Amino acid sequence: MASTELLDATFAALADPTRRAILARLSAGEASVTELAEPFAMSQPAISKHLKVLERAGLVSRGRDAQRRPCRLEARPLREATAWLADYRDYWAESYQRLDALLDEIQAVDQTDTAGRRSHPDGSRA
Repeated sequence: MASTELLDATFAALADPTRRAILARLSAGEASVTELAEPFAMSQPAISKHLKVLERAGLVSRGRDAQRRPCRLEARPLREATAWLADYRDYWAESYQRLDALLDEIQAVDQTDTAGRRSHPDGSRA
């Protein structure tokens, strides 16, 4: 899967709250489909469908342990999504820094203007 396709699949998989909850559970360690289905009011086949989406995105893999097929979290797609988002975080941080600098300038000018003017008893300024 190409990088942009993997990123698209990652964000599509993360768009669903059930899949995010499954990933959160798997971050604590591997689990079976039965274990993953326990906290949800849905069937094991429904959980399996969510797991297939997560598998296609590369976020989950399934192993084999005798009769058990434990699911485990795969971090690589999350790292790539985080790196992609970091570029935008940096952009917004720089934008906020420029905004802060502009606000500081405006406040400094406003304080200079206010300090140089006297108030009249009627509330107007000279």
